[in-house]
This record gives sequence, C-alpha cells and structure tokens, in this order.
Amino acid sequence: MSDQNSTPPLPNRWQRFDQWDKRPLRLDRFAREDAKNGFAATNSPADPKPSLKISQGKVVELDGVAEADFDLIDEFIARHHIDLSVAAEAMALDARDFARRLVDINVPRSELTRLAKGMTPAKLAEVMGHLSTVELMFAQTKLRARRTPANQAHVTNAKDDPLQLAADSATAVALGFDEIETTMRVASNGWANALGCVVGAAVGRGGVLFQCSIEEAEELAIGMAGFTSYAETVSVYGTEGSFIDGDDTPWSKAFLTTAYAARGIKARCTSGGGSELLMGYHDAHSILYLEARCLCLQRGMGVQGTQNGGIDGAPLTYSVPGGGREIFAENVMAALLDLECASGNDTRASSSEIRVGAKIMPALVSGTDFICSGFGSILSYDNSFAASLFNGEEIEDFLALQRDFVVEGGLTPLTEDRALDVRRRAVDAVAAVMEELGLAEPREDQKTSVVFASGSLETDTFSAGEVVAISRKIKDGRITATDVIKALHKRGFVEEARNLLSMLRLRVAGDHLQTAAIIRDGKILSAINDPNDYSGPGTGYRISEERWREISAMRDSIGRSDVFGAGARPHDGNAAYALIPAGSAALGRDKKEVVIGLSPAWGIDIHETTAGHKLSDVLDALIAGIESAGSSFRVVRVRHTADTSFLGLTAARLSGSGYGIGIQAKGTAVIHQKDRYPHMNVELFSMAPITSLDHYHRLGANAARFAAGENPEPVLVAYNGEALLAKHHVKTALLFAAETGATNPAALPEELRLERRR
Repeated sequence: MSDQNSTPPLPNRWQRFDQWDKRPLRLDRFAREDAKNGFAATNSPADPKPSLKISQGKVVELDGVAEADFDLIDEFIARHHIDLSVAAEAMALDARDFARRLVDINVPRSELTRLAKGMTPAKLAEVMGHLSTVELMFAQTKLRARRTPANQAHVTNAKDDPLQLAADSATAVALGFDEIETTMRVASNGWANALGCVVGAAVGRGGVLFQCSIEEAEELAIGMAGFTSYAETVSVYGTEGSFIDGDDTPWSKAFLTTAYAARGIKARCTSGGGSELLMGYHDAHSILYLEARCLCLQRGMGVQGTQNGGIDGAPLTYSVPGGGREIFAENVMAALLDLECASGNDTRASSSEIRVGAKIMPALVSGTDFICSGFGSILSYDNSFAASLFNGEEIEDFLALQRDFVVEGGLTPLTEDRALDVRRRAVDAVAAVMEELGLAEPREDQKTSVVFASGSLETDTFSAGEVVAISRKIKDGRITATDVIKALHKRGFVEEARNLLSMLRLRVAGDHLQTAAIIRDGKILSAINDPNDYSGPGTGYRISEERWREISAMRDSIGRSDVFGAGARPHDGNAAYALIPAGSAALGRDKKEVVIGLSPAWGIDIHETTAGHKLSDVLDALIAGIESAGSSFRVVRVRHTADTSFLGLTAARLSGSGYGIGIQAKGTAVIHQKDRYPHMNVELFSMAPITSLDHYHRLGANAARFAAGENPEPVLVAYNGEALLAKHHVKTALLFAAETGATNPAALPEELRLERRR
C-alpha cells in the first residue's frame, strides 16, 4: 500500500526538454554522418579525386576511372559533357582559385560557364566544397541563366476535380506563377486534369506554361494533343545501379527530352540529392558528388534545364549534417553548367516552420530561374505530389518574405475580389467547355462550392471516380486543345480562347525552348534575350518601382488613416466623462490622493487603447479602483511629454500623497512615486494589448494603497508573448506618433474637471 503522505518524485530531466519535445522539430529526424552508408553531404572518402586524361581527342580517364572501366554514366559524361576544347585549361585550375572567381564581380558569368564545361563531376564538387553558404548565394546571384527570377506552382486536388483545378489554376496565374504543374490521384484522370488546368491557366493572363506529370508516354500524348507546353519528369541519377533499377539509361533519357523538344514542349530533367540513397545505390559517394554526375549528364544530353536541389530526396538530404548547404550547392552547380535551374523546394523537407523558412532563403535571396519547382498553390492535403516546402496555407508568408527582404520571388499579393473574380471565370469557362464537348454538365451549386472553397474538403462536386469517365471521353474522343479553343470562343470566353491559341502558336515557333524561357506579356524572356548580367551592386535584376508597389501591397497593411479615420473613433456620446480644462494643475494637499496623469492626445486624437478599450472606460476603471481603496483622485493632462515614465513622475510630483498614475492613450501605464528616478517606477503595465479593464481597476487600487503607506501585491498581467506580437507594433507606433505630435515642451500640466455623462 503506497504512502499517501510521501512526496512526489523529483523530475529526472530539465523540464525545458519536455517543452522542446512538443515542438514540430521533434517530428524531424537527424541522421548521423556515415559516409560508408551514403550519409555524407559532401566529401565522402569514396569520392574520387578530380582527374581527366585525353588521348587522341578522346577521354581515356575520368576522375580516376580508366576508359575500360567506365560505367554508363562515365561513358556518357566523357563522350557528351566534357568540352575537349577547354578541358585541359579547366582541369588545370586550382579549385579554390576557381571558387574565388565565382564570387568575384570582375569575372563574367560567360567565362565561368565556359570553363565549367570542361570540368569533371569530381572537379565541380571540389569547387563547391570551397564555398560557404553565403558565398554560394553570391555565386548563384551572378550565375543563374535568366536575369528575371520566376516561380512555379503545383495545382492538384484530392478529387482530381477539373472544376477545382480550373479555379486553382486561375488563382495561381493571378498570383504570378509563370508555370503550373499538375498530377493526379488516379492515373486515368490525367486528361481531365489537363483540361481543367489548361483552361484555368488561360484566365486573366496568357503565356503560362503548363505540365501534366504522369507516365511519360501518356504525358507525351497529352502534350501532342496541345494541352501541355513543358515537361520535367525526365529523372536522372548519379549511379549506374539507380539507372538500371529505373529501367533507363542516359541515352534513353536524352532521346525522351529530344522527343519533347521536337514537339514544341519545353523540357528539363529532374535530379536532386538523396535519390540514389533512397533507392539503395549510393555507392558510398557523397550526395553532392552524385548530383555533380547527374548535372554533367544533363548538360551532355543537351537539355535546356534542370529541376534539382530539394526534390523527393530533400527530407533525407536535409537530415544529414550540412544537408541544407548541399541542396543549395546543387542549384549553384546547375547554374554554373549553364542550365536553367528550377531550384527544388517542392518537397516539405522539415516539420519545423523555422527550418522551412530558412531553407527557402538562399534561393529566394539570390534568385534562381524558378525559386520553386512546385510551390503548392493548393492546400497541403490537396497536393497530390505530397506537401511542398510551401503550400497554399503559407502563400502570404512567402509574399511577406519578398516584401521583407526586397527580393523577387515571382509572386504578387492577391486581393479578395480578384481571387473570386478569376475563380468564378475559370469555373464557368471549364464548365462551358465540358458542356459544349459533351463531357459533363456541372450544376450551379457544384460550381459555386468550388469558387468559394479553399480546398476539396469544402467542395460539393465531382469525385475522383466520376472524373474517370470525363477523362476517358477526352482521350477516346481524341479531343485536342483546338477543340477546347473552339468551345471557349463559341461560349463567349474569347480572351481565354486567344490565350490558349497563343500557346499553340508558341509551340510551333519554339522560342520557349530557349534556356530558361518564360512568357511575360506575350513575350519570351530567356537566357538569350534576358541574360543575367549581374556584375556587382547596381547591376543585374532590380525590382522596378511598379513591381515594388505590387510586392509591398500586402493584405492587412495599415496606415494613419486606418487608425485615425472616421471608423476608428467611437462616438463621443458613448463616453463616460467629458474632460473639461480647469487651468494649470497645482500641487495637491490631500495626503491620500492619487493623481492620474493623462497623455497629450488622450481623448483628443486617440479614443481607444490598443486592446480596444474606450479611454473613458479605462479612466472609469482607474477611478473606481482608487476609490475602492479609500483614496481620492485628481486628473491632469500632461502636455510636455508623452513618455509613460515622465507622465507618471509628473503626476506623482503633483500629488499630495506623492503617488501618481501615468497612462498613455494607447494603454501603457505606470504607478510612480515623486522621489524616484524617472524610469524606476513602482509598477509598470507595459502589456497594453492584453491589459483588461479589471487590470486597470486593480492598478488604481494599488496606487491608492501605496498612497496610504501600504505595500500591496503587484498586479501582474499574465501573457504568453501575445502582447509583443508584431501585429500590435504598427498601430502602437502610429498612436505614439500622434501622442508625441500633440506634445508642447513649454506647456504646464493642465487640471481636468470630469463631467459624468452616464
């Protein structure tokens, strides 16, 4: 039988660890560095030393491997990546010296990319190893192919619903994404998904490139029907075992990218650290070295760009010491090899929002051709690719980062009216196409549910199974983009028909196949006509004044008019008191009185505290508290200062008891005593946003008890940090600016007579 009087056992750990255990970071797992088993971000002992031997115009040794021992990756790199005209010069360079050139504004990008074409994978990895994260960011700023950064969105949903896909595509386009990508929960729904996205993408803006990610033969068929304009599903690996496991070779991948390009579909490959480790074919090499092999393969294939960095293997790579730096080094290496870089960030690499925000910053601050290759513009549960680094829940967080650091992330804040307008237009457009082509007849309530829904859990529309029939009709009926254009035009969606037709014309011209091409205002921007010309401060891409106005116009931005406008002032008739000036304030004689010192703008320019309390109610609470403790009160307006401490000290020096209360109109208050230093108050109430009327009542009572010679228990305002939240700071600064603007350094304190109104 236990002893009921025994003391509870002492804790056996510092309780802070209990709190840390509840943080989202604990959902992550961190891998110990273990190069033998592939857990090395860089510099594995198994990584080869850089070497290159050429005999009779042919590579006969690559990174320590003789020609007779080449695997299929060595063979392809040796025959198709290595530029023999610069190889000797490039390989002779000291890796540290070349790394310094990457951060030297006097060395042009063209010179660096020229030399990189003659470097082996091991040489490239060695160069990257000499750069810190900050240096990698600087290098990326000058190395990216296109001058103007952009962004790409995932548009999917859990039901494969074409109505929602259209609405969400239109929203993504309105947000500024230059590419959108979809996939599906049910493979058979690829054609319906393509229809929904391509129609939605044509709403409000032309020239948005679109991809339907599915099995490659099916994807090519969807592209041939005119629905898609780019592809990035061509996966490349850094070990022979990974390629064999995927039933592919570098040659088959090269053929596939050629097939896309030959049909006017912009293509890039996909690689990224950690994939070989996930597949079990890491060969004990470092993650960075394997990615260097992937990128050399891609350059040898002749593809215009790559999707690399934070792809499917990102959570694994991010778990390894130095993994975040390695992921970004991959992006820099891609740009160095003159490839368009869609810099990953399409995989949720961490459960920690702090780590998520940190991971995006190198790419966002330095700028890449596409900051994300798959920003989840939809909610995370609707993301059929799996949750992205950023999803629909966090779009405004990303917009704030652009604004905070004055960087181009490719997105533009979206007003509520604009969002509803494009969503309604897109839903009506795709519904009209479906009706015109005999695919389905969406009901009005179905369409409305999609327009207002944030995600598929809130829609009352097609299920994934119902979409199968729609998709089959599109495929079996050999419906093409031209049929969609005709249907749009016939049903009055003329602008959308023109936008979609312009994409088909672009497919014929092929200008969007240039390296790093996007379409803005109907014009191609690429490495050809918008080359990155960064060469130091004042050069390269700079945000224009017009663009800055777009980026900075965040929702919930407030200014003086929002705080002091007509709607910000309560009606005077609701005030408990009228404050009547009664001449200069004099020293009091009542030994029990408490003087309340009001700030200069109290009840004149400002009528509510930051917590939303009417100032008359606050004053009523203070007076009631003073009287409840048996003291009298006087009220004065202090006009020479708005500082809380000096408000309180001035009131105390006028008080017969020597105790006073100083209070700003925004709600910050102190109890002061006449003989103390200005900032050595008796009690401070600094948490105005969470200070209640009861707190002010107790403050008044404590001031009265001090005046009576007692030592009351201090009043504490409990908080969890909420009073310090950033949302309060703008309003607080605006209010205090009004207070300081109302001061008159030469003015004496003014006695106030209270006339009760209610």
